Amino acid sequence: MDTFCHGFPYQPMCTAFDPIQRLLAIGTKCGCIRILGRPGVDCHVRHDTDLSAVLHVQFVINEAALVSSTADDILHYWTFKTSKKPEVVQSLKFQRERITCLTLPFQSKWIYVGTERGNTHPGSIIFLGDNPTDPNKLLIGFDSGQLVLWDLKMRTAETRFQAAEPLRSVSWHSDGKQFMCSHSDGSLTTWNTRVPIKPVGHTYPHARNTKDGKPEPCKSIQKVEWKSSRTGENFVIFSGGLTADRAGKTPSLTVIHGKTTTVLEMEHNVLDFIPVCESQWDLVLIKKNVSNNSCCIDYVWMRILLTMNIAEVQDPYAIVVLLEQDLVVIDLLTPGYPCFENPYPMDVHESPVTCCTYIADCPGDLIPALYSVGSKAIKKTGFSDKDWPIDGGQWGSTCCSYAEIIITGHADGSVKFWDASSTSLQVLYKLKTSKPFERPKNRRSTESSTSDDDPFAVQYLGLCPESRLLAVAGASCQVLVFKFRKQETISETTVLEIPIIWEVDEVTDYFTGGGGFDFAKTGDAKANLEYFVPIRVKTGPQKKPPGYQAEIVCLTPWVNGEPPGGITALAINSSYGLLSYGNESGLVIVDIVQRTCLLNMGTPDLYGTADPYQRAPKSPKRPDIYEERSPTDQVRVDETKNI
Repeated sequence: MDTFCHGFPYQPMCTAFDPIQRLLAIGTKCGCIRILGRPGVDCHVRHDTDLSAVLHVQFVINEAALVSSTADDILHYWTFKTSKKPEVVQSLKFQRERITCLTLPFQSKWIYVGTERGNTHPGSIIFLGDNPTDPNKLLIGFDSGQLVLWDLKMRTAETRFQAAEPLRSVSWHSDGKQFMCSHSDGSLTTWNTRVPIKPVGHTYPHARNTKDGKPEPCKSIQKVEWKSSRTGENFVIFSGGLTADRAGKTPSLTVIHGKTTTVLEMEHNVLDFIPVCESQWDLVLIKKNVSNNSCCIDYVWMRILLTMNIAEVQDPYAIVVLLEQDLVVIDLLTPGYPCFENPYPMDVHESPVTCCTYIADCPGDLIPALYSVGSKAIKKTGFSDKDWPIDGGQWGSTCCSYAEIIITGHADGSVKFWDASSTSLQVLYKLKTSKPFERPKNRRSTESSTSDDDPFAVQYLGLCPESRLLAVAGASCQVLVFKFRKQETISETTVLEIPIIWEVDEVTDYFTGGGGFDFAKTGDAKANLEYFVPIRVKTGPQKKPPGYQAEIVCLTPWVNGEPPGGITALAINSSYGLLSYGNESGLVIVDIVQRTCLLNMGTPDLYGTADPYQRAPKSPKRPDIYEERSPTDQVRVDETKNI
């Protein structure tokens, strides 16, 4: 049985990219690794150890393999060249050292691992990188600010460098003669391998000078990448480094190209980023069948290296940015640096998912109908017009023999329909349930909601696949019935205000048993109730676009200032033309053909004496009856109720 994982990886920690196979890997806190390629290539694996947060992940470039390190200081070697899905073929446990970084040089048989002790004296190792033009030279960076250029053949330190500030990251220039460091004070230093005494450049990219001529305080630059360009104007890309007053408010990525500095503001904190460069290799592709796995790669395009000149310019054309809750890829070749439109279903939680419905073996014409209206309604602008740059692997060959749909309700009141028939989850259609309503003038409606974000947050969904009727229950105890139409219409929405009150009958009985306080009839009690509807439906004929159009809106009023309990159950049946919903107080049945309420029954009438819920009696807000009566009269009333 194949298991698919859709949406953004939960609690991501690290990422890696294979520039030849063009695959992306994301490691998570829960020990999972997600491997992504071209749209539809999506694989999910998990470590077996208990303490398995993935701290580092690196591809063995062009070998259909990767190495991960977990929080329990174990290295795991994964391969997906000859197996149906990636599997661990070897693990290595570090007994006395904590792993802090690792690197796998291209076509090397060695894995270089940095540890927390860093051979004790210099400190923790935060960077390992081989020289781009000489693989026998390894640059080692320590968090204390010290760097060592290590000769692997001679097994000795060739050159030492000492920065004045703690080190955060290091990046080689493609010429192999220079490297750049980022520091905890928000500065960047440039070093020449032949001049180890001091940096040849020291800048604070985002700092302005204060009155005394010193740069203002900046946050740490967590990572920097230095890439060459054919134009001679290098790219310097880094995360963090903003001034202290902006850093906490604006997660950002900065791109410096020549004399131009661009700050790209992000919606979430930047965890990692990887520049995607023009190929440095001349390659031949050989199609090799390795498995019939439906959730990852049916066959690998084996890429055979013909020539390589790493010292050539790199020309980055995109940046893969891993955020706390999103994956963003930036186009560096288009003015303004727009984002590529993400082909993966990463936006499942664009607004938090509040409910979900799964429908299998649905009618064959349902998915095309939803797609036909959805493709016209979902118009995304501002994206790059270039192809998605992560395009490795091939689609799996196995799809479901029947149509599958997933419907998600969200905290912002939207409903999304997803095609889950293949290995990739694709959005078909998006519906905003707030459209039939006027904009709330106050936030009183959210007081009865389980979500403080929106009074229209979706709580329950009901779909009849054959008739395509859709019922949606929201956070303000509203229930909507939608009918699917392929054409735009102009019509009025039917509104039914149906209070759900179980206390009225109970209170009436409570005081009519001879205690001297007779409300006479239930109607008299209801006449003393005050109703309030927190949300209003737009009146008059409304233009409704193709797709799901609101037909009926059932509102549950507040009673005497008390909000009703949230909707706890919902069902719709097109064969009988009925809608049913309820909460802790009662049940409502609506005729959706005649558009009228057929039944409004309190919970005590449903359960009788077998009511499983213990509720304290509530009465309409009248004068304090108990305070006006004597203790004897109060006892008489209680005795009457128990008869």
